[in-house]
Amino acid sequence: MVSFLRFLINGISLGSVYAIIALGYTMVYGIAKMLNFAHGDVIMVGAYIAFCAMQYLNLPPLLSVLCAMVVCTCLGVVIEGLAYRPLRQAPKLAVLITAIGVSYFLQNTALLIWSSNPKVFPSVFSVGQIKLFDGNLVVSSETILTIAANIVIMVALTLFTGRTKMGKAMRAVSEDKGAAELMGINVNRTISLTFAIGSALAAIAGVLLCSAYPTLQPTTGSMPGIKAFTAAVFGGIGSIPGAMIGGLLLGVIEILGKAYISTELGDALVFAVLIIVLLFKPAGLLGKPVNEKV
Repeated sequence: MVSFLRFLINGISLGSVYAIIALGYTMVYGIAKMLNFAHGDVIMVGAYIAFCAMQYLNLPPLLSVLCAMVVCTCLGVVIEGLAYRPLRQAPKLAVLITAIGVSYFLQNTALLIWSSNPKVFPSVFSVGQIKLFDGNLVVSSETILTIAANIVIMVALTLFTGRTKMGKAMRAVSEDKGAAELMGINVNRTISLTFAIGSALAAIAGVLLCSAYPTLQPTTGSMPGIKAFTAAVFGGIGSIPGAMIGGLLLGVIEILGKAYISTELGDALVFAVLIIVLLFKPAGLLGKPVNEKV
């Protein structure tokens, strides 16, 4: 029982990171209808910026995370403006190829700047542990921080999109860009803000991911990025609650699969579950089918 609870908590912690990353994917797709496959590499950039701020500038962890968020926010806006905005009316395949190109560009730039040597990421938040069941179950402060950050971000985004003027503008652009523009909404600015928010979340996710798995490389964000995209599709891409639920479920499935089935097949199990879900519910758990007129 204690082992199961340990695996469950670890799964929720890992799933919380996936959920934060998936929120970036789902916001960009829900509003701009683009798949930003460079999102995983923005995670890596955020982790490196935080690492350099703590290691070389001796900044406190919180300030280092804020630096990473600022840099990634600017990076997201630049990527959208230079790579995606000119292709907004282009076929989706062109956008997909461009996203892959941006991903490789960021990875190779990171290789030139930081080399391929793994770096040990310092602890961001360590104030002790919670011990349960006479010390048989230990919950680290990083785990608590990750889960708490996921809940806070989820609530903040839900309130932002539901109650603020800019959030309502985002929902309007998501429904119909042309009609939103006729109503006086600046579509370009709204989409840029979406990329900025998603990239800032990627920076937070990168720091939380490297706090839990403290090995930093230029490919750090690749696999978590793919899994987070899977989580977004799993929960219903375009749905903020769906991204959270999909991330949490995927994290729990991955950890329990590695613990009770096979360490080697843990990742394969995640994608197998996704395929099964999409066979029966193609729009994802909370997604809504969209009818297109031909």
